[in-house]
Order: sequence, then C-alpha cells, then structure tokens
Amino acid sequence: MAKIVSGRKAPVFEGPFVLFLIGARINALHRPDKWLPVIRGMVPMLIELQSRPEAGCLHTEFLRKSLREPIILQYWRDFDALEAYATRRDGLHWPAWSNFNRKVADNPAVGIFHETYCIDARRYEGIAWNMPPFGLQAVAGSMGATEGRASARSRMRGE
Repeated sequence: MAKIVSGRKAPVFEGPFVLFLIGARINALHRPDKWLPVIRGMVPMLIELQSRPEAGCLHTEFLRKSLREPIILQYWRDFDALEAYATRRDGLHWPAWSNFNRKVADNPAVGIFHETYCIDARRYEGIAWNMPPFGLQAVAGSMGATEGRASARSRMRGE
C-alpha cells in the first residue's frame, strides 16, 4: 500500500511539462478478439517506457472511467519526447499503432482516444490532503499548501 503523506500539500514542479491522457472503450463485450489485443498492447509499451526514462515519460497513473473504459494518465518532459516515442520505428508504439489501424480501426468493437496538454511552467496548480503521492506530486514531490500557497490562485501564480 502506498505511503500516505499527511497534511495539505501542493505539487512542486519547475518548468513546463505535458499531460497526456490515453484510453480505450470496449464497445462490444462479445468481441474480445477485437478489444483484448488493444488493451494488452498497452502493457509492453508501459514497460518499455519505464525501462527507458530517457524517452521522457516522467510518470504514469492508471485510471478507470468504467469497467469498459480504462484510461492512462501520463506526465511527459515535453511534446517532442512524446512525439518521438510515438513515431519511433524501432519502439513498441509504432507497430502497435500500425496493427490497430490494419485490424481494428474500421471495427466499432473498440474505440480509443488520446488528449495532449502542453502546460507552461507555473500554469498549473493542485492540492492533496492526506493522500499518497498522485499525479504531478508523484513526479515532482510536494510542499505544504499553507500561507502563501493556501489558495488555488496563489499556487497558480507560483507564490
């Protein structure tokens, strides 16, 4: 079980970063031949990213909107690193993406999505109270969200 960090904390991260969301939706439970390869295909890529910190993926969190909709939240060093990973011909993403386009893209049994947010330095804020490190705090650590950092507005200004 993850260690709880007591108190009211805010993430501390210097510089810009990229927030990347990627997920899938199982639209036809009776077609695991279509959706299971998509879901399973993510695991080797996540292992690859974990073993290659120089690729620029800073942290990954697993979320679930519903049993049919797994979502992965990632923090990246910058957009260039994310794009380089996605288009690298000798990595695991490119063949998985090509395979998806060949075998699944025209079949509505499974859907996928991603969203990319480039966040400028000090243009973010967050708060956690009595939580294990999560999200940006797991990437960069945290500090007390008191006094000059007590409000969302003061944290957004980096005070």
